[in-house]
Order: sequence, then C-alpha cells, then structure tokens
Amino acid sequence: MKNLYSYLAAFIFSIFLISCNSMSNPPAQSSKDITGKTWKLIEINGQPIKLKNPKNNPYFSLDKAAMRYSGNGGCNGIGGSFEITPDVMRIKFDQGMSTMIACEDLETEQLFTKALLAADNYSVNGNTLSLNKARMAPLAKFVLQK
Repeated sequence: MKNLYSYLAAFIFSIFLISCNSMSNPPAQSSKDITGKTWKLIEINGQPIKLKNPKNNPYFSLDKAAMRYSGNGGCNGIGGSFEITPDVMRIKFDQGMSTMIACEDLETEQLFTKALLAADNYSVNGNTLSLNKARMAPLAKFVLQK
C-alpha cells in the first residue's frame, strides 16, 4: 500500500510540473497572424518596386485590438479600418484616409494603396506576406520589417 501512495504522489507531482511548464511557454503565434507586425512593400503587380527615394519605402501594420491599419505609402501617411478572418486568410481594407503630399514616388504610392483596397485574401510564406485578389497573382508582396 505504501508503494501505491508513492506512485500516486509521483504521478500527481509530474502532472503539476507539466502544467506549470505549459503555462510558462505559451503557444507560438500562428503564421497566419499578420497583425502586430510591420510589413514593408517589396513587390507590386509582380514587379519589384523601384523607388526614386529608397528612404520612403511603403509599409503598413495592423492593430488587431483597434481593427485599424496604418502606415506610409512612400509619400503620405495612410490609415483606416480593416476586417480579417485569419483561419481562412481573408482580409478587407476600407478606403481610410491619407495625407496629400506630393513626392517623387507618388506612382508607387498610388499602386500600393490600390493593392490594399483591392485585396480580399492573403498568404504568408516565412517572412513574406502576399496580398491577393481571388486566385489571381499577388497584388503586392511585403517582407516582415525587423
């Protein structure tokens, strides 16, 4: 009987240790979760972007708590609301707002904004995010900014 209590105590202690370990190591974020990160534009309509001023690389990020996107198109700040369904990788950006400053990379900014508004789904491959429309070729590709 004494051995039974020893085994039972060891079993309960093992379960306690396992549960403590799982609480201290939360599960990794899903690769489908693109929120809370900054995404830098690298390609638009299948072509690498060509900027006259590389300091103004377009980017955006998604704030899941507020359901708002914000970023910069290369010349102007952009922002608005978005809807996302990560389990099926669907996304929708609203028209939002933008400042209205002219600059030498305005064409890239306009293409970037158009891609955001046209996107209805996304895919992630490592540190690369693609915004897509239906099953067509990606509208825009982004790399995770570090």
